[in-house]
Amino acid sequence: RFAVSVGYWKDPYIQYFVRQAKERKAPEINRGKSLCVPGYYARVHGVSHLLKAFLEKTECNCQVVNLGAGMDTLFWRLKDENLLPRKYFEVDFPMIVARKIHNIKSKPPLSKPIMESHSGDSLLIDSHSLDSSRYSIVGADLRFSSDLEEKLKKHGLDVHLPTLLVAECVLVYMTPQQSANLLQWAASTFPVAMVINYEQVNMRDRFGQIMVENLQRRQCNLAGVELCSSLDSQRERLLANGWENARAVDMMKVYSFLPQADVKRIEALEFLDEKELFEQLMQHYCICWASRDSSNL
Repeated sequence: RFAVSVGYWKDPYIQYFVRQAKERKAPEINRGKSLCVPGYYARVHGVSHLLKAFLEKTECNCQVVNLGAGMDTLFWRLKDENLLPRKYFEVDFPMIVARKIHNIKSKPPLSKPIMESHSGDSLLIDSHSLDSSRYSIVGADLRFSSDLEEKLKKHGLDVHLPTLLVAECVLVYMTPQQSANLLQWAASTFPVAMVINYEQVNMRDRFGQIMVENLQRRQCNLAGVELCSSLDSQRERLLANGWENARAVDMMKVYSFLPQADVKRIEALEFLDEKELFEQLMQHYCICWASRDSSNL
């Protein structure tokens, strides 16, 4: 929300999910924020680049499953760009889903686009799930893939459609076995599929260890951090769990790939005096993607 308010990228929908903080932050928090925000910018644009490439290849004749979607606004932004897949699914814990559905029901700028894209008779909406012809929100625990599959199929998941799965800072909160089960389920369920994973990397060096310690002090346990030791470990995890091709790049590399005219624009928005610290932070996050492709898409 802060990044959007400063002008890093456009998202007219985030305001309906996240309130703008009114209190002034301590200088060290603002400093941390000014380091993180260009990182969010790279994350949003990096994931979006891969997602749009998939939509283009499939001519939108596909489905997207956003795992651990939280308050994400991607469905509405894709609709505005006329890039909606045949169906867009979001999955998160029932408590998160209930909050999101409450916001959608009470805010016409969110509910109207869902109604506009809906065809057919009934639009199902209750406290823990929403199902329209183009958009579904499912309350489920990603650690139990059989329950997840059952709920997604009830909401119209088509295993024969090319499928893109997106996980942003999700797998790292699961044990290695739990994330392996989820990745194996996806690889064995969809003949044509791609997975995009954004999370930490290079976590065994001193900077990575400090990140882990800081999170632990805030009672935030990264149960899957051992798989975030390197770009190779991230790639190998995908290949070991049934994916045919896998790549991984750190976020500093992603940042250098982005259109440089826009990078110059965002770098002028806030003064970034700690470039070295910013680079270290960016080298400790990555985007990985993998595919299974029975139809040579």
